[in-house]
Amino acid sequence: MAPDNRIAICPGSYDPITNGHLDVINRAAAMYEELIVAVVDVPIRKGKTLFSTAERVAFVERATSELNNVRVEPFSNLVVDFAREKGAMAIVKGLRAISDFEYEFEMHQLNRKQAPEIESVYLMASPQYSFLSSSGVKELATFGGDVDDMVPPGVVERLKEELQR
Repeated sequence: MAPDNRIAICPGSYDPITNGHLDVINRAAAMYEELIVAVVDVPIRKGKTLFSTAERVAFVERATSELNNVRVEPFSNLVVDFAREKGAMAIVKGLRAISDFEYEFEMHQLNRKQAPEIESVYLMASPQYSFLSSSGVKELATFGGDVDDMVPPGVVERLKEELQR
């Protein structure tokens, strides 16, 4: 399928989805006619996830339910292959810090070699989310920190349940 400049994907592990992720998704949804939030089944870089793929997909679906041009799908192949399957012309990612840039720059080069027709688009984190990460949220929650304003409703309760095991 030829890439369509109206379609983009926003891939991630979303373990769990944070308000920083939602900020990027909302902004990307305003840029494209169709945005596919792609939830990676087994993230190689991050290892085992706290939540199942189905639950992560459900978290994202609930959090984006008011965005008519967003759909959520799991994937378990190369992100560029998934983008090709969906006809997307862009992979949208959020950047918080220099460390994100270094990793994403490397991924961009690898993706570009595999699929030169698919663009990488980077959105800078909004200032209030520049420190926010799923791993940081999980660590705070593990030790009883308040994460209520860092994740969408419904996620906090499940996070506490899962981390108490």
